[in-house]
Amino acid sequence: MICTSHSFQPVDFSEKQIIELLNGTQDPWLFDQAKLVSQQVFNNQVFIRGIVEFSNNCRHNCHYCGLRSSNRKVERYRLSTTEILDAVDEVALLGIETVVLQSGDDWQYRAETIAELIRTIKDRHNLAITLSLGDRKHQELKLWREAGADRYLLKMETFNRRLFRQCRPNANFDERLTRLSYIQSLGYQTGSGVITDLPGMSDEILANDILKLSSMGLDMLACGPFVAHSQTPFAQHSNGSVLKSHRVSAILRLLNPGAHIPATSSLDVIEPGARELALIRGCNVVMPSFTPAHVYARYNIYPGKNSATCQMQQRIALIFKKIQHHGLKPNPSRGDSKRNQYVPRC
Repeated sequence: MICTSHSFQPVDFSEKQIIELLNGTQDPWLFDQAKLVSQQVFNNQVFIRGIVEFSNNCRHNCHYCGLRSSNRKVERYRLSTTEILDAVDEVALLGIETVVLQSGDDWQYRAETIAELIRTIKDRHNLAITLSLGDRKHQELKLWREAGADRYLLKMETFNRRLFRQCRPNANFDERLTRLSYIQSLGYQTGSGVITDLPGMSDEILANDILKLSSMGLDMLACGPFVAHSQTPFAQHSNGSVLKSHRVSAILRLLNPGAHIPATSSLDVIEPGARELALIRGCNVVMPSFTPAHVYARYNIYPGKNSATCQMQQRIALIFKKIQHHGLKPNPSRGDSKRNQYVPRC
């Protein structure tokens, strides 16, 4: 765990001020302040998490996602527990102390199967385990926490009820929001996030999303630009703005000095080098994929996702080099939340 003597109070932005910042009125100040806060709170460190995307099956039919249930062009896969554990072993072998287990909303994996997977990982390695498995039942979330899972990521994509309904047909807004609170109550280090420039999203909606996200006391905050996928109802919409996504991560940093904010791969899909740039604009986490090579490219939530062709060790070395290029220090340790009451303090 990394502790620091630096302390920053959250900035108190109004909705109007956030909208002005989203429009680029103070970019030099915004990015400079976000860089200062992020680097001093986290001692110039960027935390590395290894992600294993073990299934691209999903029961939801979100209009922005390539894995949507009605997309018949997806070559579906499910990894066995042995394949998942082999991938986790690779994460641990490279000295990375956090593994993120991610899938679509795939209920074919029984709750006890996931629980046993968590226990086995904990027996084998001293790793923090983040789950990103979508909408699951309360008893399942409780079981996995008791089995040893440390963190849970459940993105809302937007906190605007109307836009949520347009983007996520048949998903229940209130249930998902309630589930987020329940996850927090279980002691998970909890994360959520939004997609910037979703079709139908205004700056007013995005500003309110930022304020809502920041009011929840979350440990992890995610934001990334919308990327159009040809096999979705949003195929004809333009990709989101990288610059606006950077503004959002910077604003979130100033509102939430101690939260972990990942630089997402969607940034690089739209503009090569944009994920690296996000690390000096408020972000402090990078999550390279350790999904096995034979299914790596099939986790295609947006075009260009998991498109790297070099070997994993080369990928990690390149990520480290890019981080160090900016005077930052890649840190593969657990990097637990500074905000969560269940995490032991220094």
